[in-house]
Amino acid sequence: MCKPDPLQLDALVAAAEPPARRPPPQSSRRRRLWELDGHAHCPVLGVCLPMHVLRRLLTKALRSEAQADDYELHCGAVTECKARTRVAEAVQRELDQRYALAVRQAARAKTPEALAAWWDEALRGQDIAGPLWAALTHPRCTPALACRIEGQVHMLQHQAGMAARVDLDRFEALLLENAVLSRELGGAQQRSMRQVADHARRAEELQAQIVSLRAQLIVRDTAIAGLREDLQALETAVPGLESRFELVRANQRLIERVHQAERTQLQSLHEVERLRRHADELATELQRRPAHRPGAVAGEGDSSAEEPVARLDDQAVLCVGGRPASVPVYRQLIERTGGRFLHHDGGDEDSVAKLDATLAAADLVICQTGCVSHDAYWRVKDHCKRTGKRCVFVESPSGAGLKRALLTLVPVSIDHVAKSS
Repeated sequence: MCKPDPLQLDALVAAAEPPARRPPPQSSRRRRLWELDGHAHCPVLGVCLPMHVLRRLLTKALRSEAQADDYELHCGAVTECKARTRVAEAVQRELDQRYALAVRQAARAKTPEALAAWWDEALRGQDIAGPLWAALTHPRCTPALACRIEGQVHMLQHQAGMAARVDLDRFEALLLENAVLSRELGGAQQRSMRQVADHARRAEELQAQIVSLRAQLIVRDTAIAGLREDLQALETAVPGLESRFELVRANQRLIERVHQAERTQLQSLHEVERLRRHADELATELQRRPAHRPGAVAGEGDSSAEEPVARLDDQAVLCVGGRPASVPVYRQLIERTGGRFLHHDGGDEDSVAKLDATLAAADLVICQTGCVSHDAYWRVKDHCKRTGKRCVFVESPSGAGLKRALLTLVPVSIDHVAKSS
């Protein structure tokens, strides 16, 4: 690797050194733009003039539309402002007019130290464009102060560029976050709209229900008012209506008492039937005891073993109630006496409404009250009472009870009477 020429290095160092600053003017007149040091034009134009203003000034001074980009336009303006040209004079007028207040404030400083203090105070503010122009063009601005000001502005520009890059990164991150939040907000808005629609629909339904209930209430109140008027008119037209109502209610109470008495009577009849059955069993037991005595006549035992048999002579016998397993036994007992067997279970499976037709077809009725419903019991009792049919109520279902009921309904057969005689 070859070493660089020392002469070339000296030339590069000399070129890199800043040119000698112009001596400050001795008068109290503010310096013009083209009178500033060569390094001052770039920060003045870059900081103190926005690009659109600079483009407008160049277009007006050059009498043609500036087609260059912002960087080329800035470089060209800096070159033009190093001498007194139409562009420099236009920029001078624009800066004096734009920052007249800062120029007046800086004019109060009469020494370089006062100007430096005023600049340091202005540097802590937000906008340094006006103070920069007023300080660099001030008649008491020394080359050292101008160099310090330019260096501070240069570093501020670097910091501003870095801050701009950081702000740009933050801005891009904020854009992404804003996009995510926008999507979430859109979803939340859609859900909110759906909820609002649901609430509105429910409110409409509830309002419709309220209107319907109010209409029903009005109809009910109207009907009640009409009934009250009718009742009042009826009470006026029929004297003593209230007492008649009391009589009807008393009659209903009496009917309930009659039904209760009938139920009590039925229970008493069941108890009497139970006692009579028990007495019959005891009598049968007493009749059987002589047959086991020694020397008893065999014929007497045979005649006592025979039971009386009722003859039905093709009569229809309706048996209401009874256990399903006992129905064939009931059929055999009735058909053995020459009768026709009819059966109704008393409302367990057969309809109670069919009981009326079955009662109409029967000649004799045996009601086993322990296995029928209350409705069936009253239907049987009412039908037999109205038609005069013979009816026997048996408390518990059994073959012996059915035989005794048959003997109660029809007389004993003549054959049995002859045999017993």
